[in-house]
Amino acid sequence: MSAQISQKHPTGLYVLFFAEMWERFSYYGMRAILLLFLLDAVRGGMGMNAGEAAAIYGLYTASVYLLTLPGGWLADNILGQKKAIWYGGIVIMLGHIILAIPGGSMLFFLGLTTVAVGTGLLKPNISSIVGELYPEGGARRDAAFSIFYMGINLGSFLGIAIVGYLGERVSWHMGFGAAAIGMLLGLIVFRYGSARYLQGMGDVPPARIDTAESNAQKGANKRLGYLFIGALVVLLIVLQTSGVLDMTTAQGLAKGAGIIIVIISASYFLFILFAGGLTRVEQHRVVVLIILFLAIALFWAGYEQAGTSLQIFAERHTQRVIGGWEVPSSWFQNFQPTFVLLFAPVLASLWIYLSSKNLNPSIPVKFAAGLILLGLSFFVMVAASNIAVTGQLASPLFLTFTYFLHTIGELCVSPVGLSSYTKLAPKRYVSQLMGIWFVGASLGNLIAGIFAGGFDEENIMQMPALFNQVAIVTTVFGFILLIFWKPIKGWMGGIS
Repeated sequence: MSAQISQKHPTGLYVLFFAEMWERFSYYGMRAILLLFLLDAVRGGMGMNAGEAAAIYGLYTASVYLLTLPGGWLADNILGQKKAIWYGGIVIMLGHIILAIPGGSMLFFLGLTTVAVGTGLLKPNISSIVGELYPEGGARRDAAFSIFYMGINLGSFLGIAIVGYLGERVSWHMGFGAAAIGMLLGLIVFRYGSARYLQGMGDVPPARIDTAESNAQKGANKRLGYLFIGALVVLLIVLQTSGVLDMTTAQGLAKGAGIIIVIISASYFLFILFAGGLTRVEQHRVVVLIILFLAIALFWAGYEQAGTSLQIFAERHTQRVIGGWEVPSSWFQNFQPTFVLLFAPVLASLWIYLSSKNLNPSIPVKFAAGLILLGLSFFVMVAASNIAVTGQLASPLFLTFTYFLHTIGELCVSPVGLSSYTKLAPKRYVSQLMGIWFVGASLGNLIAGIFAGGFDEENIMQMPALFNQVAIVTTVFGFILLIFWKPIKGWMGGIS
C-alpha cells in the first residue's frame, strides 16, 4: 500500500506531512489541556470561571488562525513560503518553552501570544507548498491533501495522548514543555527534507514576480491598508466608549475580536474582488471562496466545541471510569484524529474512484454533506445532555458517535477546502487567501469559545437547548448549499 502511494505522490509531500505532523503535535497537545489549565484551581492552574476561561481559550485559538493572514502576506511579499515556515516553527517552539516555565499570568499569556504568532506564520504557507506539488490539480491533488491531512491528525493524536496525559496527571507545565519538543522535531524534518525534495518551491515571494502594472498599484494598496487599520481602531474605540463592548474582560475582548475578524474578512474579500486586478473568471472564483469561507467558519464553530463545550461535558458529565481507572477527559478529543487516520485513506480513495467514473461530488456538495453530518452530531449531544441534566453521567458512546460524525464531516470539508483554496485563488494572492481560509477557522474557534461560556455549573439545564442551536443552524446551512450547488459549481470556471 505504501509503495503504491509513493509512486503516485512526490516525496516532498511526505516531508511536508511530517513537518506538519509535529507542528500539530505541539498545537493540539497544548490545546487539549488549555481549557482545563484555565479552569483548574487545585493543581496550579489559573482558577477561572467557565465564561472567562472559555473566552480566553476562544481568543487564543482564534488568534492562531487570524494571524495566518499577516503570515501569508509576509510570505507573499518578503520571506517566501519556506522561510516563513522555518521562522514560524522557531517562534512556536520558543512560545512552548515559555509556557513550560512556571510563573504568573504575564508569563503564561506571553507564551500563548508567542505560539499564536509563530503558528500564523507557518500554517498557511505549508499548505500552499502542498498545492505547488500538484499544478495539474484534479482528484490527485485532493487525495494528496487528504494524505497531508492524515499528518495533521497523526500529530494531533500523539499530542493529545502525550501532552494531555502529562498535563492532567503529572504537571501542566510539563505538558506545555512536551509540545516544544514536538515542534523541534518538526523543524529538523523540514530543514533537511525541504533542501532535498522541495527545491525551487516557496523560495521566491510571489510579489517579486508580479507584473509592472501590479507593482504600480502597491503604493495605493499600502495607503488603503493604513486607512483601513485606522478606521478599525476608531470603530473599536467608539464601541468601547459607547458601552456596546467591554474589552476589559475576556468575554468582551472575545466579542470585539469577532467584530474585527468579520470586518477584516469582508473588507479583504471586497478589496480582492474590486481592486485586486482580477479577470471576470477570477472574480467568480473568489465569490466561491467567500461561500466556502462562510461554510468553514460555521463548520469550525461546531467542530471546535471539542476543546470547549464537549471538553467540559467529558470532564463533568461523562462516565470515564474503566476497570477502576479514570480516563483523562482530554483523551476524548483523540476520537477525532483517530477516526481521521482510519477513514482519510478511505475517502481519499473514494474521491479518486468516483472521479474515474465521472461521479465525484462537486466541492459545494461535499461541503453540504460535512455541515449536515456536523448538525446530526449535535442532535446526538442533545440526547446526551438530556441525560446529564438529570444528574446522571452519560455513556461515553455519545461522545464517541458525536466525534465519528464530526470526523466524516471534517473529511468532506477540510482537506477538500484546503485543496479548493489553492486551486481557486489567483496565483499572486494564494498565500494571503490561504490565510483567509484559516481566518474562517479563527472565527469558528472564537464562536466556539464564546458559546462554551454558557456551560457552567449554574446553567446545566440549558445544555440541551445550546446543543440544539448548533445542530439546527449547521444542518440548515448544509441544505442551503445542497440546493444551490449547481450555480456555485458554475462560478468555479471549470475547476473541480
